[in-house]
Amino acid sequence: MIETVRYAELPWPVVAERLAAGAPVFLPVGATEQHGRHMAMNVDVVLPSAVCEIAAARLGGLVAPALPFGMRSQPKTGGGRGFPGTLDLSAATVSAVIRDVLTSLFRHGAKRIVVVNGHYENIWPIVEGIELAFDAFGRDRADGPVVIRLDHWDLVRPETIDRIFPDGYPGIELEHASVIETSMMMTLRPELVDLAAATHDGPAQFQRYERYGAPTPEVPSSGVLSLTEGSSAEKGQWLIDDTVDGLVALCAREFGLEPRK
Repeated sequence: MIETVRYAELPWPVVAERLAAGAPVFLPVGATEQHGRHMAMNVDVVLPSAVCEIAAARLGGLVAPALPFGMRSQPKTGGGRGFPGTLDLSAATVSAVIRDVLTSLFRHGAKRIVVVNGHYENIWPIVEGIELAFDAFGRDRADGPVVIRLDHWDLVRPETIDRIFPDGYPGIELEHASVIETSMMMTLRPELVDLAAATHDGPAQFQRYERYGAPTPEVPSSGVLSLTEGSSAEKGQWLIDDTVDGLVALCAREFGLEPRK
């Protein structure tokens, strides 16, 4: 059988052995959401899955199947629900799925778990799901697990952000389908990116409030909240390197693991 970090591609005795040995388990959480005219809708799955797999290989870890559906898209961070193709879950459903997956991992003996988010709107539903998992499993057990939660973009070094955005960083909320995600996809899955299809109709200029029951006219027609101009595979590699290095260092620090060379 091939050597792999993918949890679901292994037979159960191998998973049981690795968990008993203390292997960290990475859980990518994403979404199926519009990412402009120039990119596929699985960006929020591809990015966290890839960085988890690279980090897991350096740490002797396992990567659980990614959650491909996320908390419902919001206009200011994902363009909203008006774009065909986006598949939404309610916050309660996302939290329930996270709870159930984590409690299963707890039951199987996973002690070191890292939830890596790739979809902005998932942040608080994931937090609630982790809390619910500990409510169900128990918080004061001597043999209890440790769960780390993070958003992959938070591991990018400030120096790299300054290098990519010398004229000013628009902020991660407006980076939906823009330079960061486009560049990383150009590195990881270039066949899913067509820059010629980008229409450069941003950046969005939002009001300081949200509307419900009415359209959000500030959302560009492409669904890209900032701009794709300046995206490149080279920048994508900088971002991936930062994210993976940060993830490996975090696990080494929190779990006492020794990364492989």
